[in-house]
Amino acid sequence: MLKSVLPQQMTGGAAIVEALVANGVDTVFGLPGAQMYAFFDALQQRSDTIRTFGARHEQACGYMAFGYARSTGRPGVYSVVPGPGMLNTTAALSTALGCNAPVLCITGQVPTAFIGRGRGHLHELPDQLATLRTVTKWAQRIERVEDTGAILAEAFRQMLSGRPGPVAVEMAWDVMAGTGSAPEHFPVATQDAAPVADQAAIEAAARALLAARSPLIMLGTGAQDAGAEIAALAEAVGAPVAAFRGGRGAIPEDHSFSISSYAAAKRWAQTDLLLGVGSRLEAPYMRWANPMSYVQDPGQARQLIRIDIDPAEMERLVPTIGIVADAKVVVSALLAAVRRLGGNAAAPERKVELQQLRASARAETEQVQPQLSYLDAIREVLPRDSFFVGELCQVGFTSYFGFPVYEPRTYVSEGYQGTLGFGFPTALGVKVAHPGRAVVSVTGDGGFMFAVQELATAVQEKIGLVTILFNNNAYGNVLRDQTNSFGGREIGSALVNPDFVRLAESFGVKAHSVTSPAALRPALSEAIASNEPTLIVVEVERGSEASPWPFIHPRFD
Repeated sequence: MLKSVLPQQMTGGAAIVEALVANGVDTVFGLPGAQMYAFFDALQQRSDTIRTFGARHEQACGYMAFGYARSTGRPGVYSVVPGPGMLNTTAALSTALGCNAPVLCITGQVPTAFIGRGRGHLHELPDQLATLRTVTKWAQRIERVEDTGAILAEAFRQMLSGRPGPVAVEMAWDVMAGTGSAPEHFPVATQDAAPVADQAAIEAAARALLAARSPLIMLGTGAQDAGAEIAALAEAVGAPVAAFRGGRGAIPEDHSFSISSYAAAKRWAQTDLLLGVGSRLEAPYMRWANPMSYVQDPGQARQLIRIDIDPAEMERLVPTIGIVADAKVVVSALLAAVRRLGGNAAAPERKVELQQLRASARAETEQVQPQLSYLDAIREVLPRDSFFVGELCQVGFTSYFGFPVYEPRTYVSEGYQGTLGFGFPTALGVKVAHPGRAVVSVTGDGGFMFAVQELATAVQEKIGLVTILFNNNAYGNVLRDQTNSFGGREIGSALVNPDFVRLAESFGVKAHSVTSPAALRPALSEAIASNEPTLIVVEVERGSEASPWPFIHPRFD
């Protein structure tokens, strides 16, 4: 912590801004309102240090902060009014919680005298902190200006220590607008030291990996900073590496030991050891099994080694060997132990086997059309370091196994929350964080309409996002399920949409319409080169898309 000097007088809102500056924040997403005026006024006065991006709906503020955090690993900060404003962002907070993204929500509160009184003051909730604590890692109220620095430092510590996650602070209206004493220098948060790995467990894990006949490595979000070490370990023990969503891109997916999640599922029956790195292991123990059957202890069918910084994970899914520590540190130590033990002499031979596995998996999934052909076209045009932000749509689902990812954090997904409508506003935040790199939002018409008003945000804030909208005039999954499983009794799944090209143009967004992958390629190339807000509408016949689900929930029995 920095030593404080003589106090100065400032509003609560200004104290929050100074605490953000002290902790390295240079970007805030927000939508101002009465309780937050002092905070936004302080942001305006600090515009040389912090850039504030507005939005047209509070939910977009939360998702933009999520996109910023998910794609950088740094805190994404947003601010909205309390009550309904904060509630509008809870979907984004729950998504951040599910994806281990460091997001900070700054909100207001009714005047101090009214808290807990139930008088119906503007934006009053029965217990806003209790609500926030259900969708965050930590939440606290700042009751005095003098406490602002210490509480914000604690917020950053909680957000970034151990398993990252969203946090929230609230400040009463009168404290936000009133003045109090604040230090000349605000405290800077320090992260907790990561747990120290058990060396005996590392040695046991190394021996188990080398003894395994058919090992598999699965990655989650916690593996994003350990890619080089994981790739070296895979080569040393001859283990293929796969990821379902959060771990995508940790190692390049054109690496000789990298395989898709579907290819990993094909190999699951013969797998005798699974190494999970920073992952809940949702795919093998839910999606490849019975999603309705809860598994806590997988038993003896295969050995399970888990590396995770969160000790609670070792109870949620009990491993054969559990190592609680930072993934990069553990995998480095595990690699060293494997090398001391001589490595796996047969590892190079696995490259041929894995090449054949990749080819067979791709051949089987080729039927998922037209989605795969469009994903191939997008991948062909995008530079390796570009960002792909999916959505709960047919192309988005297909991308789980059908879109190669080459760089860490460049595949931004919704995680297990499955929050329809997250994609477009999240991608805006990704582009704000990476203005010099291509960012593509791939969305369906249903999800896009959740945040269509943010086209205005893209224009106003000059956010050069390229959005590819697949318009099938339906909630595609719902329509398919109703058709196939409920006797064709459709309800609420067929949609009537606007002319998306004309709509985008009315906002001042460049817009095109295409009907084939061949036509998408030049349109996407042009949009990326322009670095301006662009919408490309892909017209798809309703009900024509092949289901990707046999390759997400595969069954081989």
